[in-house]
Amino acid sequence: MDTPSDIREFLTTRRARLTPDQVGIPDFGGRRRVPGLRREEVALVAGMSVEYYTRLERGNARGVSEAVLEGVSRALQLDAAEHAHLYDLVRAANEGIHPQRRRGTAKPQQVRPGVQQLLDAMHDVPAFVQNGRLDILATNRLGHAVFSEIYVQPQRPANFGRFVFLDDRAHAFYRGWDEAARQTVALLRSEAGRAPHDRALSDLVGELSTRSDEFRALWASHDVREHRTGIKRITHPTVGDLDLDYEAMELSSARDLLLIAYTAEPGTASHDALHLLASWTAEDSAWRSAHGPLAHASVRVAGPKCNPASAAVDERTMER
Repeated sequence: MDTPSDIREFLTTRRARLTPDQVGIPDFGGRRRVPGLRREEVALVAGMSVEYYTRLERGNARGVSEAVLEGVSRALQLDAAEHAHLYDLVRAANEGIHPQRRRGTAKPQQVRPGVQQLLDAMHDVPAFVQNGRLDILATNRLGHAVFSEIYVQPQRPANFGRFVFLDDRAHAFYRGWDEAARQTVALLRSEAGRAPHDRALSDLVGELSTRSDEFRALWASHDVREHRTGIKRITHPTVGDLDLDYEAMELSSARDLLLIAYTAEPGTASHDALHLLASWTAEDSAWRSAHGPLAHASVRVAGPKCNPASAAVDERTMER
């Protein structure tokens, strides 16, 4: 990653979205050569000289103080993710790492056995562990079943970036592919700020930029996002539509990894469908244990596609 260029483009795109009225300064009219705020207007609101801000926006972040960054963040009205991203970019610019070491091979990431044990104990909750490149490093059975489409491609580890932009199934899987695409790129852009010398991340971004026009356009927007909580709306190939709330939690033993767990609101069709998928997954696990993996090779985890609400009702009737 080119940190000076990233600083320049990030700050330029942030000020382009603001108007003088939004930051509380008068607009005396006249033709503007650039959209949004001028550099001198950002400097005025941030409380610094135009020359100093111009130097920063050109990518020269050597020795920039925290007070200056706070002023710029305030002037550009950065949200929490953008604020953190600016700090990450400036930190990278001040690292002073030897150029030959900047694109070194990333250390392989592994999930501790205790974390996998925790995942496996979450029978009714789809969950997985993900790194900043959006690789799935570990999952439980229900997590694998819910996101089964991402595992169709043989490349491992499975990666959400490649799935969203390089797999046609993603458009049917995500209800609202455009938002899923924006979120994916924003998460990768945030990771690029945190780990600008990650060779695997650079290779992934290069691959997606080369093969996907949509990714390339979104990458140029320099939007960033934190992956903490939200709703994932998908269409599962077997049980249909699922609206899943998710929570992402840092692992205390590896803070660059997130454990992401999904739930559905009780009493909803999504809850019934998720319960049905969990039941099928559990039955498949028991059958495989009894008959072995070779006998299981031609059997799907879930049954034929059906109406999840009516199927869940039938299931409850059979249980009674």
